[in-house]
Amino acid sequence: MAETKGRGARSNATGRYEPETMHDVDDGWTADDAPATPLRTQLTPERARTIIARNQSPDIGFDRSINPYKGCEHGCIYCYARPSHAWMGLSPGLDFESRIFWKPDAARLLEQELSKPRYVCKRIHIGGNTDPYQPVERHLKSTREILQVMRRFNHPLSIITKSGLIARDLDLLGPMGREGLASAFVSITTLDRSLARAMEPRASTPAKRLEAISRLAEAGVPVGVGFAPVIPGLNDHELEAVLEAAKTAGASTAMYVTLRLPLEIKDLFREWLSEARPDRAARVMSLVRQTRGGRDYDPDWAQRMKGSGPVADLIAARFKAAVKRLGLDGPRHELDVTRFRVPPDLRPQMDLFDAA
Repeated sequence: MAETKGRGARSNATGRYEPETMHDVDDGWTADDAPATPLRTQLTPERARTIIARNQSPDIGFDRSINPYKGCEHGCIYCYARPSHAWMGLSPGLDFESRIFWKPDAARLLEQELSKPRYVCKRIHIGGNTDPYQPVERHLKSTREILQVMRRFNHPLSIITKSGLIARDLDLLGPMGREGLASAFVSITTLDRSLARAMEPRASTPAKRLEAISRLAEAGVPVGVGFAPVIPGLNDHELEAVLEAAKTAGASTAMYVTLRLPLEIKDLFREWLSEARPDRAARVMSLVRQTRGGRDYDPDWAQRMKGSGPVADLIAARFKAAVKRLGLDGPRHELDVTRFRVPPDLRPQMDLFDAA
């Protein structure tokens, strides 16, 4: 059997699009009968044709994004991106955090797309689906190569992560931040190391994320904190403490998202909750349903990010009061789109993309 220590999901159920499913059965053997082998991360290169993804979701504040990776080693049990692995015939469970896809041609593809004569510059968000600074980025450096291209083009970007690894790229993000070309959000769900380790097993510790906020702010990068997701009955009591710690570290703005449990995530989260926090599992799920009209999830565009009902309203009121008190309620930092330029050495190539 595979050892899943250090992973978020407790199972690896077949993806919803597969014609056949697999189920564990008890054959009488136990984990003590044979040595467990670690569940190792598998990296697969993806030959993509484009790198910039577009979306028209009315509740998302950007219309284009770049995701250097599919799947995420951080293993956050609540991750809304988990169901996307089912499109590739894989499980949103353990496969999602151990079968990682990356784009080795990302930088080249981005150069091509930004060099097209008809390209119109607008902010690109990096990491809208999976974390651009997950552990494999340390040696693959796909995110860094993308940032290097954005820097060459003076292209505005925003980025979100829950990894202290973002500080590695301050040589790029710092100057861009000071020039109005970059902003960042660091996601902090809890200040409790034990809960963070259980819920987000391979993400940076809360202290390292606060340090990342501090270093970004000191380098001149406008940085905010994301208290996301808010999980009623589990981490919601920390809302004010997380915002205060982030403000002290240097955050200038804040946002939050209430826990979302679409598709396979609801079962994965329930499974994790019953094992990791059995004493409060029933109460947490009851409160979650109270923010979703009595269901595990409400996909309505107007409700899915914040939820509805008395529990959701209380969270919203607490957040509003806290950000006002801390001065985290200012307008989001506007990025400069007027500085965008195709580098001189790439301009002769522009004719190649005229028909694209």
